[in-house]
Amino acid sequence: MSGRIPREFIDELLVRVDIVDLIDSHVPLKKTGNNFVARCPFHAEKTPSFSVNRKKQFFHCFGCGASGNAISFLMDFSHLDFIEAVEDLAGFVGVDIPRISSEYKPEQKNEDLNSLYLLMEQVTGFYVSQLRTSDAGKLAVEYLKNRGVSSACADDFMIGYAPDEWRVLATRFNPKALLDAGLLISKDGGQPYDRFRGRIMFPIRDKRSRIVGFGGRVLDDSLPKYLNSPETPLFHKGKEVYGLFELLEKNSKPSRILIVEGYMDVIALAQFGIHYAVAALGTAASQAHLDLLFRFSSELVFCFDGDKAGREAAWRAMEPAFSSLKDGRQIRVMLLPQNHDPDSLVREEGIDGFIGRVQSSETLSEFFFAHCSSALNLSEMEGRAQLIIKAKPYLEKLPESVFKEMMFSRLKELSGWDYLDVLENTATLATKQTSKQKYADNKNRAPNTGRLSSARMAIALLVQNPWLGEMLDQQEIVWDELDFPGVSLFKNVQNMIADKNPATTASLVECYRDSSEEKSIKALALLDSLIPDDGVEAEFFDAISRLVIQSRERSLSMLLNKEKNEGLTSQEKQLLLKILTVK
Repeated sequence: MSGRIPREFIDELLVRVDIVDLIDSHVPLKKTGNNFVARCPFHAEKTPSFSVNRKKQFFHCFGCGASGNAISFLMDFSHLDFIEAVEDLAGFVGVDIPRISSEYKPEQKNEDLNSLYLLMEQVTGFYVSQLRTSDAGKLAVEYLKNRGVSSACADDFMIGYAPDEWRVLATRFNPKALLDAGLLISKDGGQPYDRFRGRIMFPIRDKRSRIVGFGGRVLDDSLPKYLNSPETPLFHKGKEVYGLFELLEKNSKPSRILIVEGYMDVIALAQFGIHYAVAALGTAASQAHLDLLFRFSSELVFCFDGDKAGREAAWRAMEPAFSSLKDGRQIRVMLLPQNHDPDSLVREEGIDGFIGRVQSSETLSEFFFAHCSSALNLSEMEGRAQLIIKAKPYLEKLPESVFKEMMFSRLKELSGWDYLDVLENTATLATKQTSKQKYADNKNRAPNTGRLSSARMAIALLVQNPWLGEMLDQQEIVWDELDFPGVSLFKNVQNMIADKNPATTASLVECYRDSSEEKSIKALALLDSLIPDDGVEAEFFDAISRLVIQSRERSLSMLLNKEKNEGLTSQEKQLLLKILTVK
């Protein structure tokens, strides 16, 4: 492809990616405190010194010093140049790369995306309050209680209620933002109105806890029973699943993930302590869904109703399933008894009975060949030929692997066709050693845990929390009067945040790639300020206040000495008077 990749797209890509998921797909990570750790992929070591921080979207090795954002990791790990790494990252996220030569216009600026995330959080809070306090919400609470949903479980999933009114959101929030978020419907010639009305609301959270969409269920039998958010800049139903964030909160590495059909199935199972269920969002599970889930578990179990519709749904899942089955991955199929859903079955058979069914569910190979041959007479040549015609296109979708060879061997066995091509196994694991011998004096160096100076604290907190920049702009600070070590870098960072509006530390660091300040910015991103999240704002502005006072005291001392020894110019006298009169 020709043309440069727009900077706006690179910023948006870093907002969308989760560096923990990216690195974990290459190097298995283990959660330790607020970070994820592993043995460094860039040098040989016996104990983990490689750390990944989800909040900052940044990695660092305390052994060899390697550090950076998602793009930097791909460049170092896969030996890619910058463009190749961005292309790989776009493929990982599942988006196409625009080029400036194609007259690229960003669909949404980063600041717009961030404002939409904030809006979704505020709307969720409104729905939750309506469930708890409104008269109509009490009916929704009664419905949930009848379904066996406890208050604690409702809190975990942030369940709310949308009032049965046409314009309740538009009177409380920005209508333009509501339209962008898919919460209003616009009709020609009429006022926009609320998409969700008179429904129990299920917020859909991405892996980073951000609310990207909603599902809504009616309290009666009216149709449509379920309504989902439309496609928006935040929400793509073919790439998100309901309940994944809540699942990962309970267990970041589940032994298996159960794919069920609806929101209430996920919640009902969680109510019984089965915290590894997710649901596709009003659509069949796609390859993007499966590839997403396989990042967290090597075994997926499809759970469908046992009726004809359920079996047909299970068969439709085969195409994306076969495309996703690399070596080390496994898919099973669990068909429920007639007239049961996961909720009713776990109540009837208990937790142990339900889990027993999950563990003994059919393997993909068993289900596939049973379905393919169910209406065929394999004692006849015609039946065996039909089996090959039906099965072979699916098997060809399998990635090159031992499993693919075995599936072709099974088809050959069932069909009895000696000339059936069995593709040679090319799935040999390539052992590619990546070495980055950057050992220096910082080998095995622990992070600085001493008290930081006010200047270092302020700059580090600003780099690690770019959202502070907007708040800082609202302060009446005369920057030209400030004088402290690092003030030029501080101003540089503040100007960069104002200009680029980076959403994360990773995005801010990307703005400094190949610049003279890059090394300093990376170092500040890695500093451990030892400040809890809820204390960052207060500590930052305390540090700023100390710097302002220190600068005034320094200026005052200099002016008083000069007045005593040389005398002051008229301009200096005005400055001295100003400092002396500041409260």
